[in-house]
Amino acid sequence: MAHTKSAKKRIKSSRKKQAYNKPIRSRVKTYLAKAEEVINSGNVEAAVEVVRQAISTLDKAAKRGAIHHNRAARHKSRLVKKLNALRSTSHA
Repeated sequence: MAHTKSAKKRIKSSRKKQAYNKPIRSRVKTYLAKAEEVINSGNVEAAVEVVRQAISTLDKAAKRGAIHHNRAARHKSRLVKKLNALRSTSHA
C-alpha cells in the first residue's frame, strides 16, 4: 500500500482515469470485432457501414486519450485493407 500522500493521490487519479477509459476501450473492441465479423461474412454494403462506425469510434477514443493515436491509425488501416480486399473479390 502507498505510504506517501503523493502515491495515494496517484492511485486515486489512476483509478479515476481507468474508470473513464475502460468503457471507451470496451466500445472500441466491440466495434472492431463487429467489423471483422461482417467483413468475414462477405456482405460488402454492411461491411462499409460497420467499418465506418468502427473508424469513428477509434477516432473518438484516440481524441479522448483512451488509446494512442498510432494504435487507432493501425487498426483503421488494417480494417480498410480488409474491406478493400473484400470489395476487390466481390467485383471479380
